Amino acid sequence: MAKTLAFRTGLSSLLFWSVISAAFIGPGTVTTCAMAGSRFGLALLWALTFSAISTVILQEAAARITLASGHSLGQIIALSYGTRSRAIGWFLFLAVAFGCAAYQAGNILGAVSGLSLLTGWPVYWLTLAVGLVAIVLLWAGSTRWIAQFLGLVVFGMGLAFAYVAFSAAPSPVAFGRALVVPALPTDSLVLVIGLIGTTIVPYNLFLASGIGQGQSLAEMRWGVGLAVLIGGLISMAILVAGTLVTGEFSFQHVAQTLSDRLGSWAGQLFAFGLFAAGFTSCLTAPLAAAVTAQGLLGWSPGSASFRAVWLLVMGVGLLFGWLGIRPVPVIITAQAINGLLLPVVTIFLLRAVNHPKLLDARYRNSVWQNIAMLAVVAVSAFLGLRNLWLAFQ
Repeated sequence: MAKTLAFRTGLSSLLFWSVISAAFIGPGTVTTCAMAGSRFGLALLWALTFSAISTVILQEAAARITLASGHSLGQIIALSYGTRSRAIGWFLFLAVAFGCAAYQAGNILGAVSGLSLLTGWPVYWLTLAVGLVAIVLLWAGSTRWIAQFLGLVVFGMGLAFAYVAFSAAPSPVAFGRALVVPALPTDSLVLVIGLIGTTIVPYNLFLASGIGQGQSLAEMRWGVGLAVLIGGLISMAILVAGTLVTGEFSFQHVAQTLSDRLGSWAGQLFAFGLFAAGFTSCLTAPLAAAVTAQGLLGWSPGSASFRAVWLLVMGVGLLFGWLGIRPVPVIITAQAINGLLLPVVTIFLLRAVNHPKLLDARYRNSVWQNIAMLAVVAVSAFLGLRNLWLAFQ
């Protein structure tokens, strides 16, 4: 009886926290992972290992803050800086909102690319339709059941990638080595930062903190760990499947690879999954920016300021779609931008989760947890600064 109850509790926690894996399995993940496999084989798998472990560390800390205090990460940051909280709040909000806008550009382009593969209709009108439907749903607030349905479709696409990855039959020794041995092939740095940015999504830290209330510490940790593990395995399957894609990378080539391996239905599933991943993220990225403003700046849901934030983020994505910009470079750039923002957000999270006046001692970080979070900051900052240095040269 106790085992059955524990299983049900674990399953309930996994389903609850699956929003985290659904949030980072978007068109950015599909594009970045598949391109990494296509260009560099298995060499960049270690970046996904690092990203998955780092995501668990950071998401757990952000959710622990809410379980301990009843406040979201944004509210804790605002409380911990006293008179400087307003300036700090605006700085963090603008950083996160900028990252959300970058994501949204890729989300719109990814969703429209999926629809275009399915229908062949003009991109301009597809962009307009996706944008209008997303705006109506966000305005009405009725997005949950649609996001859950589309999330299931994305999961189905992940299973298709897993089958293709298995059929690629990579060497177990080479696969195991690539999982743990860092490598930076020539011209791979942007993709490495992109793989980190598309997995450790900065705005997901605020999301994890915002939805963590009402669970025990053990339930939260199991749920976060399993959800991120599933998302990480899907990302790795996409990368391995990408090793089969030859020639110039495009969504058409990825769809053709799936069709060749599994049948024409698989290419259509990829197209619909790409649309589903993009459309789901079209709803979460603007809303995440507004929720961040709510926590950091105190803007109430439904207010004009709250809606203006997600409308602005939505507008950025629509603008990129209407300009007819090629989706793949925009999506890769968006992931890299968020990879660069990650150390900034993590530093504030590190301070908040160690605050002695706001968190009880049993909820604050241990020495090892602090070392792990500092390692995430150090690695992501090093990669980001090195990329900027190479770009400057």
